[in-house]
Amino acid sequence: MRNLSIALMVFSALLAGISQCFLKYSAKKKHTSILNEFLNIQVIVGYSLLVITMFLNIIAYRNIEYKLGPIINSLTYVFVLFFGVVIFHEKLSKNKIFGIILILLGIFVFNL
Repeated sequence: MRNLSIALMVFSALLAGISQCFLKYSAKKKHTSILNEFLNIQVIVGYSLLVITMFLNIIAYRNIEYKLGPIINSLTYVFVLFFGVVIFHEKLSKNKIFGIILILLGIFVFNL
């Protein structure tokens, strides 16, 4: 059951990364009004995915230690960077690579 909860938490981090893509896509667009800026399909889908992520985390926390959750959720930063490079063709700077290496190293060390 613990492994299933860890997988659910990783999936939740992936879903959070996808939601950030929807929000970023909306932020890059020109909107006709302030209302349209906040009430468009990308924003609604992005925040809906974040709500789903919250519920998935609640379910996953039932079977894992609380200290493990934030470590797994830090994978969201890795997913956001990956999607930013692949979908939005963002540049991968040395600082971003260093940050991701630190995150992955922290996850690895924590799980020894």
